[in-house]
Amino acid sequence: MTIDDARLLRWRMHAQLPATAPPDGPRAVAVAAGRAAGVQAQDEAAARLGLRARGVRSPARVEAAYADGSVVASWLMRGTLHLVPAADLRGLLGVFGARNLAAGARRRRELGLTEEVCARAVEVIPEVLHTPLDRADLIAALIERGVAVDRGGQAPAHLMAYAAARGVLCRSGELAPRRPGYVLLDGPPPEPAGEAELAGLARRHLAAFGPAGAEDLAAWSGLPRALCRRALAGAGLPEVAPGLFADPRSEPAAGPPHVRLLGAYDGYLLGYRDRALMLDPAYAKRINAGGGVIHPALVADGRVVGRWRIERARGASTLVLEPFGVLSRPVLSALRDESEALAGFLGEESVLRVERP
Repeated sequence: MTIDDARLLRWRMHAQLPATAPPDGPRAVAVAAGRAAGVQAQDEAAARLGLRARGVRSPARVEAAYADGSVVASWLMRGTLHLVPAADLRGLLGVFGARNLAAGARRRRELGLTEEVCARAVEVIPEVLHTPLDRADLIAALIERGVAVDRGGQAPAHLMAYAAARGVLCRSGELAPRRPGYVLLDGPPPEPAGEAELAGLARRHLAAFGPAGAEDLAAWSGLPRALCRRALAGAGLPEVAPGLFADPRSEPAAGPPHVRLLGAYDGYLLGYRDRALMLDPAYAKRINAGGGVIHPALVADGRVVGRWRIERARGASTLVLEPFGVLSRPVLSALRDESEALAGFLGEESVLRVERP
């Protein structure tokens, strides 16, 4: 069986960015994050745009989901902060926690975070984290109780990541702009993942990014390729094209152009080993500028066809689109609807301006 590029791209986009939004209710954010196999959350504003692109209708829903604990954030795939359903976190920590601890060991030593210091912090955190605290306040409370950590530099961030990998705490919503809160993670330490959990991770990836293969799973997760091949073999899903696996029932029906305005660092661009199919290498640097920066992108039927930004001046807002080529009339029509949806999510009126390619 073979799949042409257009069909594959459309299938993948509908997997990660469904055309059908989750029901608008208290579970909408958790459902959207679960469908996506996690939403990158190192930038809170970008994470909210990621949820919007996956059907969440307002920032208030995101705030409510953080408040009721149905979603949380922790360092998981590739050691990167991801927003996930709270119910999924311990299982994911079973896969990634120990690996992320090992990956960060050398840097912790360089920052003076010895095993003794980290162990003491893990012991004290439950005594002080009764309500959400930002990192500065939590570090201050630990220092008061004798945890020897330099509150300047990178040591606090690495200590938080250590405690998160141990299953002691996780991140919640922002207590103030750019001040994310931390909350205690109740329950026993995460159990190391076995074969069943690894197969479950592969199924999660395929549901959100399929059709995909073992190298795609490795690129997305940061796990060794041999482990990913084993996980994929245990997932039990058929090969729908050479080296690519998916549930055949997940293929979308033909329809009008599927268009999304993605925020920065969107996970759709990070689920595969090779992005050349979705992003023409000639335009790659306009999206991935280097230094880990991934710009907001316009995607149509799975292919990145431009990037965008919002300009605000004198109380007016303009959504500026920089297309990489001439956009068809159906795509432009869908783009207008999508730009209105984005403006509504942001709570502002915005004029769309499409620049010349």
